[in-house]
Amino acid sequence: MTWEIKKDGKNLVVAVEGRLVAAGAPALREEVLEKMEEGTNVLFDLGKMVHIDSSGLGVLVQVLQKAKAGGGRVVLSALQSGPKIVFDITKVSKVFEIVEKPEDAKF
Repeated sequence: MTWEIKKDGKNLVVAVEGRLVAAGAPALREEVLEKMEEGTNVLFDLGKMVHIDSSGLGVLVQVLQKAKAGGGRVVLSALQSGPKIVFDITKVSKVFEIVEKPEDAKF
């Protein structure tokens, strides 16, 4: 798994590629949480993410909790069919704002 984080004011754009699983999830979580400030909005561009497990879901939920606590939002975009199944089965899709394309996220 690889990722790229870009900062635009109080917004972070996190592009994830590959498999968001236990092996890389802690490092991603640490880097995103470290870059977040109060009121930070986070857009996860998941267009190149091919798989996610419970550890990956945990990262997204932790980022969501921190964002909400500071008055920010988290938006997931470009969720592919394989990972989408995991979101639907676990009902996590009801917790997140999900948009079709990254440019559809409005902060």
